[in-house]
Amino acid sequence: MARLPSKQEILDWIAQNPALGSKRDIAKAFGIKGADRIDLKRILKELEAEGHLEKRRKTYRDPDKLPPVSVLQVQAPDADGDIFARPLEWQGDAPEPTVLMILRDADPALGEGDRILARLAEVKAEDHAYEGRLIRRIGTNPRKILGVFRKTAEGGRIVPIDKGTDREWLVPAGAVGGAKDGELVEAEQSGPKGRLGLPKARVINRLGDPSAPKAVSLIAIHQNGIPDDFPDDVIAEADRAKPAGLTGREDLRELPLVTIDPADARDHDDACYAHHDDDPKNPGGHVIWVAIADVAHYVTPGSALDREARRRGNSTYFPDRVVPMLPDRLSGDLCSLHEGVPRACIAVRMVIDADGNKISHRFVRGLMRSAASLNYQDVQAGQDGAPNDKVAPLMESVVAPLYAAYYALADARKRRQPLDLDLPERRIELTDDGRVKSVAFRDRLDAHRMIEEFMVLANVAAAEALEKKKTPLLYRVHEEPSVDKLEALRETAQSAGMVLAKGQVLKPAHLNRLLEQAADTDHDELINMATLRSMTQAYYFPENFGHFGLALRSYAHFTSPIRRYSDLIVHRALISAYGWGKDGLSPEEIENLEVTAKHISDTERRSMAAERDTTDRYLAAYLSDRVGTELTGRISGMQRFGAFVRLDETGADGLIPVRSMGREFFHFDRDAQTLMGADSGRIIAVGQRVTVRLAEAVPVTGGLILDLLEVDGTGVSQGPQARKRGPVRRKPAKSAKAKSKRKVVRKRR
Repeated sequence: MARLPSKQEILDWIAQNPALGSKRDIAKAFGIKGADRIDLKRILKELEAEGHLEKRRKTYRDPDKLPPVSVLQVQAPDADGDIFARPLEWQGDAPEPTVLMILRDADPALGEGDRILARLAEVKAEDHAYEGRLIRRIGTNPRKILGVFRKTAEGGRIVPIDKGTDREWLVPAGAVGGAKDGELVEAEQSGPKGRLGLPKARVINRLGDPSAPKAVSLIAIHQNGIPDDFPDDVIAEADRAKPAGLTGREDLRELPLVTIDPADARDHDDACYAHHDDDPKNPGGHVIWVAIADVAHYVTPGSALDREARRRGNSTYFPDRVVPMLPDRLSGDLCSLHEGVPRACIAVRMVIDADGNKISHRFVRGLMRSAASLNYQDVQAGQDGAPNDKVAPLMESVVAPLYAAYYALADARKRRQPLDLDLPERRIELTDDGRVKSVAFRDRLDAHRMIEEFMVLANVAAAEALEKKKTPLLYRVHEEPSVDKLEALRETAQSAGMVLAKGQVLKPAHLNRLLEQAADTDHDELINMATLRSMTQAYYFPENFGHFGLALRSYAHFTSPIRRYSDLIVHRALISAYGWGKDGLSPEEIENLEVTAKHISDTERRSMAAERDTTDRYLAAYLSDRVGTELTGRISGMQRFGAFVRLDETGADGLIPVRSMGREFFHFDRDAQTLMGADSGRIIAVGQRVTVRLAEAVPVTGGLILDLLEVDGTGVSQGPQARKRGPVRRKPAKSAKAKSKRKVVRKRR
């Protein structure tokens, strides 16, 4: 007979193993078998009755946990000078935990009674249960300044880099923060105008050389006019928000919904759960739940938060930072579906048949509690037979049913034939000081595809539900390619020996057949890029023109209201359609839907441009110490002044100026996308494999200048500019087989 554990031992074990909370797990951990399980059940019942545990289906969990981002009140320093804080929204029955604040040099001084927003990490210590990192003081929102520091005898000045801003900021001697003349710095307003009539600022972050990698995203933010500071009234409104209760909501807390995100995700706005449909009329079918953070509960029409969210339109993502649409209090806390914390949501229950066809859907406004925060890699490893300690207990009840539902949806996707472009996504990994550590292409796992399919299905359900209710909404529109772009794609395909048939109503399936022809050939990337260039850009609009790329009749963005204003509009439309409250679409919003659609389509393009510029600058910085080396790539575009090359190793784009292609004149054929030598007749064309030498890499602009060395394995004579660049530091060739020696014949049209 095994010794029965004490109540405290059970509580300690559950705290150390939050993913292993079933009675079976507990019995296994303490070696309890047979009739002794009855006594264990009795102890667990007593702990539940005493409020130490709560039972969720067959799992016991400690309810006394703080969310990862919490509002705290600072207490007076203790005898050792340590600063502790207490949570202001403690909901557990146990004594409220104490948080030790870990402050950095750049953090402002905290005083007793200050209310702060902090990111928490659970620890095991005698006098505190968490360590906290300051996000900001609540009620304070100092203006941020980005500029070049100029040293003076009395301290210094900051010359902002913002477009259209020429006002300088005075930095007192004690607020310089070690900044040197000419450095790019981040500062915050610290006081009113000084005796020279300039407002005062305090340096909070030295970014060094304005061309250094750490400054790249900040410069892109300011150059593209992306708002990165929240107005005081917006911060104050967010700070006043309280967690939503169960009133007027369906209780979904017993559903084992899980979030599945990148490993470094800081917020979680969607959760999912699936199980086999037990309806005998739907043999082999599945039920899929998708729950989305109820941002509309906190961001109401016409509020300060709403005005700022609309102004931003969306969050903007960079390798080293995020410019959020909503303040931390919402995006990182109340609207983030943290594990084990009750959160307001709008959820949809969707039923699909064995072939992946959606049979029905039902929307609810609910209160959920995430059973686990998982990441793509761990979930995929579990499905592949190697689950870790967190995923293993969820395999049978959660993970396996999710994949079963996904496989059915994947079959439906094959029949639907959405556009299937193969365009790998780059991942830039940075060091702590902001330099590029590595550039790689992200792995595409079934776990990624699974969540994408669930989100697409939920977006379709939202559009169809609002259409049925005859409620105004914003569609995500993607129109088919124009006649001119389609003809250009057809010519590119023909030049590569492939066919895109004419005389039929174009469907994504037709383009997929072209992509299949190119797969695993030397023209694979060329056809994928040419197909992408032929596409129109997606946009938002209150009228439905369909989504060509996804091969869907009705599509609306519903699944990311933390980071897209369009989704918030759709949430409000659902609230109005189902009569869930007074925070639905207002008459003014309905009247201005077209204006809003144009605005947020523009802010989306603004963010894309900033993200693209930042990536180009990071890649240029990464390659700057390899000037003179040989690289391989493929010609991806053509202009009168030269050829663009996408490099194999990094996916970076560089320019071969026409002056470096040889001493002859080159004729540009826009239709055929070629440059042809006037004397030699040599043709440089989109899709050709090239070997180039990196001549220049300019991090400030993100520009890469290349010298052409070989085309399809054949050497070319150097132009006068290329020969002046000096000796070549050769990069070892991978193998002789890596260079194809084929002759490309192209017809000019």
